[in-house]
Amino acid sequence: MILKGSQRGGGKDLATHLMKVTDNEHVRIHELRGFSCETLRGAFQEIEATSRATRCRQYLFSLSLSPPSSASVGVEQYEAAIARIEDRLGLEGQPRAIVFHEKEGRRHAHCVWSRIDTDAGKAVPLPFFKTKLMGISRDLYLEHGWAMPRGIAEAGKRDPTNFTLAEWQQAKRNGQDPRWLKSTVQDCWNRSDGKDAFARALEDRGLFLARGDRRSHVVVDFTGEVHALSRAVALKTKDVRARLGDGADLPSVEETLGKLANLMSPAMRRHVEESRTRFDKQAAKIERQRAELVERQRQERRTLAEAHKRRVADETRALAAAMPRGFKALWARINGQYKAQRLNNEAQTQRTRSHIARERQRQAETQQDERQSLQVQIKALRDRQAEQLLSLRGDIGRFAKMRRAQEMPPLARERGTLSRDQSLGLKLER
Repeated sequence: MILKGSQRGGGKDLATHLMKVTDNEHVRIHELRGFSCETLRGAFQEIEATSRATRCRQYLFSLSLSPPSSASVGVEQYEAAIARIEDRLGLEGQPRAIVFHEKEGRRHAHCVWSRIDTDAGKAVPLPFFKTKLMGISRDLYLEHGWAMPRGIAEAGKRDPTNFTLAEWQQAKRNGQDPRWLKSTVQDCWNRSDGKDAFARALEDRGLFLARGDRRSHVVVDFTGEVHALSRAVALKTKDVRARLGDGADLPSVEETLGKLANLMSPAMRRHVEESRTRFDKQAAKIERQRAELVERQRQERRTLAEAHKRRVADETRALAAAMPRGFKALWARINGQYKAQRLNNEAQTQRTRSHIARERQRQAETQQDERQSLQVQIKALRDRQAEQLLSLRGDIGRFAKMRRAQEMPPLARERGTLSRDQSLGLKLER
C-alpha cells in the first residue's frame, strides 16, 4: 500500500478537494472522530480554529492510502493500517477524518488528522514521517503478499518515468502518455554521446532539442508543447549542461516551432486531427456508458444506505422497547436483568453494524468489478490512440531525417556516400 503524507494548512480547500465528485466516481465519509460538526468542511474549520491559539500554520496531516490495483482491500484493512500509522507517528487520539474515494474501479482512502494538541497548546511534531511511512508501507506489502514496487523495496530506486502532477496535466491536454515521453527521451540520452547525436536521436522520434527561456535545454514535441529536459532524464540541470553545454548555440523555442511548422505538412496535420477526432468519438461513446454506470451505482448505494438507515432506526426502537421501565426497571437493576439486557442490546447493535459493513463492502466489490470491466475497454482505446500518435511521431522523425539530408551541402553528401561505399568495400575484401 503506497502511503503519501504531508503537513498542510488550507482545511477549506482540502475539504472541497476530498468531497469533489467530478474527480471521483464515488466519495464516502467513513469517519469523523473528535469533532462536534458532522461535515468535513466544518470539522476542518474546528481544527483551524484551535490552531489559532498556537503558532502552527500547517495544522493538518493529510495521508493517502493506495493499495495495488489488483488487490481487494476491505474497510477493516484500511482501518488497521491507519491505526498503525497513527501509533507510529504519535497521532493517537487526535481528531481525524477518513474519506474513501473510488475511481476507474479502484478504491483508495484519505485520512486527515489534526496536529493540534489542545492539552499541550501546540502542534504534534512529526519528525521523519516520510521515512516512517516508507517502513510501514514496506511492511504492508510483505504482510499481504503484494508485489512490492521497486521504489519501496529499495530506497532510491524509484521508477525513472514517474511524473509530477503538472507533467501529467500537460500530457492529458494533448492526449499523450507522459511515461512515453520520458522513456523516449531517456532512451535517446542513453544512446547518444554528445549534443549533436542526442539532438538527431530526438528528431528521429519526432522531438526537438531547443533553448528554453528559463532552462538551458528543453524538448519540444510535435504538438508544440515544451518539456524540461532535466526532468525528462531525471538529472540536475548542471549535469545536463556538463554533457550538452550551456545551450547558447541551440535554436530558441520560437525558432524550433517555426521549423516544426515547416516539417508538419498539411497531410501530417490532417492525419493527427483525424486520429484525435476518431478517438474523441469513440471516447465519447464509452464516456456515456461510464456515466450511466456510475449514476446507476450511485443510486444503488443510496438505496442501500436508506435501507440501512431504516433498519438501524427500527432496531433502535425495538431494543429501547425491550428495556424494562418504571418499577420493573428498578427490580431489573436489583436482580441483574437490566445489565444483561443492556449488554444484549449492545451486542445486537454491534452485530447490526458488522452486517451493514459487510453488505456495503460486498456492494462496493461488485460495483468495482463492473467498473473495471469497462476500464479494460477504456484502456484499450487509449492504447490504440497512443499507438497511432506514436506512428505519426515516427513519420515526423523520418521527415526530419529527409530534411536534414536535403540541407547537407552536395559535397558533404558525396563524401558521406563515398565513406559508406569505402567502408563497405573494405568489409567485403576481408
